[in-house]
Amino acid sequence: MSEADEDEALTADVLGERYGIVVQVVEPVHMGTDTINRRVLTEDGARLFVKEYHSDADVEAARTAWDMSEYCRAARLPVPRIWPDLNGNLITIAEGSAWAVVDEAPGRVTTSAMTVELAEHIGTVMGRMHRVLAAYPMPRRVQQSRWRTGTVDDALAQADRVLTKALWQGHENPERLRADLDQRREDLHEHVHRLRDHLPSELVEQALHADFTRTNLVVLADAVTGVIDFRGASGMPAWELGRAAFDPRTVATSPQWDACALAMVSAYHAENPSLPSADVRACARAALLYTLFSFYGATTSEYDLHPEAETDLKRYWSEKQTTIRRLLNSLPDIEDAFADLLPDAGPARGF
Repeated sequence: MSEADEDEALTADVLGERYGIVVQVVEPVHMGTDTINRRVLTEDGARLFVKEYHSDADVEAARTAWDMSEYCRAARLPVPRIWPDLNGNLITIAEGSAWAVVDEAPGRVTTSAMTVELAEHIGTVMGRMHRVLAAYPMPRRVQQSRWRTGTVDDALAQADRVLTKALWQGHENPERLRADLDQRREDLHEHVHRLRDHLPSELVEQALHADFTRTNLVVLADAVTGVIDFRGASGMPAWELGRAAFDPRTVATSPQWDACALAMVSAYHAENPSLPSADVRACARAALLYTLFSFYGATTSEYDLHPEAETDLKRYWSEKQTTIRRLLNSLPDIEDAFADLLPDAGPARGF
């Protein structure tokens, strides 16, 4: 029996025994680093997405994430339904792994640049989600906030470790990576303290999706049809908003990136007006700081990705480098635009 046949048989056995689902077709999905993913067509025509967690996964954290997902779906957000197993569990344990089964949302995940219309709808969905999750109990998992509290020295040391790892792994273009990391070190030295000086002294914290990125949004035309892969963590809405509004896949490739960001933030604020305007306006700085402290994508071998996913991650690293430059150059204009949008946020306080 081939590896593909074995995988199909395993999936069919788990879904049959744990969910009472009769499987007709199993298709591997080469995306994600934390789970093994499959699309399934059932005998009665249902289209499902099946996630198998790696053996070292934090199952309790995953249960919280799926509970949060169902909480948002109950609030009529575009979140696919998770199937409970025959015992009513959102996650089932089978064959030594944790499994989850959800409906497949119409549309597809795309990483091309956002349109202004899509950015606006993403802002609407995120604003509603943050408003709903403000009443959700704070998850045990806490979203890292190195962008706000980490030291520059630690980030510089991380850059050194990344280069060492890349050389050990036989990086295909070490000189390009070395230049990227040299530029990152310079930016960390020059900009972090000034960027932090003008953040609000306190930022709201609450339950968040915590991975609300383009790869976790299913879209059809210019609308979000499915928010997937909740991480489920306590964190700052300003960070999650900024990360989405200044998506490197858009900032680095679209002449409309600033219009997309403004449309998303405006739609977000309309749906979640209770988040302080100072937090909303801080999202651009939060996004820039987060990107400066993130080295995800600089190396890829450790993730054991499918070639297509590995190519996408390498491109994402390059797009983050471009995003840093564009945000540094445009931050005063962006914050002036936010001040016009949010007049109660106070005057811009400089770079």
